[in-house]
Amino acid sequence: MSTLLVPISNGFEEIEALTIVDVCRRADIEVTLASINEIEIVGAHNITIKADALLKDVDADAFDMIALPGGLPNAFNLAKDELLKTILQKFKKENRYIGAICAAPFALHTANVLNDKYTCYPSFEQKIDSSTYVENEIVVKDDKVITSKGPATAMQFALELVKILKGEESFTKVRDGLLFKAS
Repeated sequence: MSTLLVPISNGFEEIEALTIVDVCRRADIEVTLASINEIEIVGAHNITIKADALLKDVDADAFDMIALPGGLPNAFNLAKDELLKTILQKFKKENRYIGAICAAPFALHTANVLNDKYTCYPSFEQKIDSSTYVENEIVVKDDKVITSKGPATAMQFALELVKILKGEESFTKVRDGLLFKAS
């Protein structure tokens, strides 16, 4: 079974985090929502959820992919977390998939794992590197690093993760079941 690690902290963007988890679980991907804070965390819009685990208690070697949702201050919290930086760098070194959406590519940049081409929430590229920012694409794949723009693009981003981890057939089945039409 394919596995996905989704690290979050207080201030996470609810649409992005929960869309990633929901869509990937529909594809029978084993998803672990791992908090860098405490088990109960509060999103950017005051929705409280319970994480599956604390990041410090998770074996990152057990995952095929890591995907970071955005939201503030979540993106900054993730960027400052030394354990997450170490995990991201290990994923990069081992050529495993890394994803981030919205402001979370900032955490990839801080960990020095972001490839040349990326997208993010508009204006956040100024905190990363505006010269390699791809403005007009919803999802950007640069080798094994996948990025996306924000809450409205979360479904397309999550479906791309499904395609990568489970293949075209699972992608199509989940996409069609969700009645999703790409823009």
